[in-house]
Amino acid sequence: MQELFEKVKKIVELGGFQGVETHIDEEHRKISFMIEDRVVSENVTTFLPALDHLLGLIFRKEKQNPFVIDVNYYRKERERLISELARAAAKKAIITKQDVELPSMNGYERRLVHMEIATHPELRTESTGEGKERRVVIRRIE
Repeated sequence: MQELFEKVKKIVELGGFQGVETHIDEEHRKISFMIEDRVVSENVTTFLPALDHLLGLIFRKEKQNPFVIDVNYYRKERERLISELARAAAKKAIITKQDVELPSMNGYERRLVHMEIATHPELRTESTGEGKERRVVIRRIE
C-alpha cells in the first residue's frame, strides 16, 4: 500500500503545484492535500473532481478500494455545510409537518443527508429526480 501512496504523491508533484502537503488516513480511507498553489485554490471545485477521478483510476488499476480525496479542506467544509442543512431541514419538517425538498446534490452529498436524518425517529428520507437534478426529500413518518 505504501508504494501506491508514493505514486499518488508523485502524481500531484508532477502537476507542478506549489506547497503540496499530503495526509493519508488509511483507517478512514481518506487522502487530504493542502496545495498552496493559487490556481488550485481558485479552481478547487474543478480541480478536486478531476484529481478524484484520476486517483480513482489508479486505485482501480491497482485493485484497491478508492479513498475519499480532499483538497484544501473543501470537501470537509462541504460535509459540514450539508450536515447543517440537513439538520435545519429536519427541524423545518418537524415544525411545519410538511415535506422538505433539498437542492440537487451529488450521490456523496445525498448519502450524508440520509445518514444525518437516519438519527431522527420521526423522519425519513428519499431521493427523487434524475441525473444532476437528483435531490433528497425529508418526510415525516406518520
